[in-house]
Amino acid sequence: MEGAVSVQEALEMQKRRIRQALERSARAPGAARLLAVSKKQSVEAIREAYAAGQRDFGENYAQELVQKAEELRDLPELRLHMIGHLQSNKAKLVVQTAHSIQSVDSISLAKELNKHARDKRPGHLPKLEVLIEVNIGREPQKHGALPEDVPALVAAIRELPHLTLKGLMCIPPAADSAEESRPFFRAIAELRAELGGEAALPELSMGMSQDAEVAVEEGATWVRIGTAIFGARPA
Repeated sequence: MEGAVSVQEALEMQKRRIRQALERSARAPGAARLLAVSKKQSVEAIREAYAAGQRDFGENYAQELVQKAEELRDLPELRLHMIGHLQSNKAKLVVQTAHSIQSVDSISLAKELNKHARDKRPGHLPKLEVLIEVNIGREPQKHGALPEDVPALVAAIRELPHLTLKGLMCIPPAADSAEESRPFFRAIAELRAELGGEAALPELSMGMSQDAEVAVEEGATWVRIGTAIFGARPA
């Protein structure tokens, strides 16, 4: 990372933000974790973050996730999470390496993941965890299931034996301030409550560099931060 702040220092700064937001909202220590978004970053940058204690990394592209998993296979505790849109024809690739898929938005994709997890997932990996991506702002240009379609998707995924449904993920509409994202974070937390709450869906993946604190205050368990850790992505 260029400049005076190392990846290790940047990681600690972001973890401190999360800890302080947990304290402000009277949530348990460790209730929200940092997912370091490493798309377009080098394997050397990931190794530096790993050496500093980071274990969970988010990737947006299937091919890049698979390639990095191969190049970093010597890191035994590395967990790569798919957070970008996943086409069904790439499902076979990611089930062989990803710890979780946080962007499931259709039953057809879930069925493809289930089929390939049955046939292709290595035995040393845990059952594939999935989160449902919710288009909480109803933006036509974005992927994600609409809120009213989520209950049926939850029920369908729970019938798939090779997937473990862990929760919901969202990306709120672009905003000028973190507070503008709060209603959307609150809405997805309320949707989870309607679906059985934390016991049924323990994970809420929401919040990025600009709105991490607000997301944690509204119940995030995963916060996805990239540029604030690694610096600007290579073009």
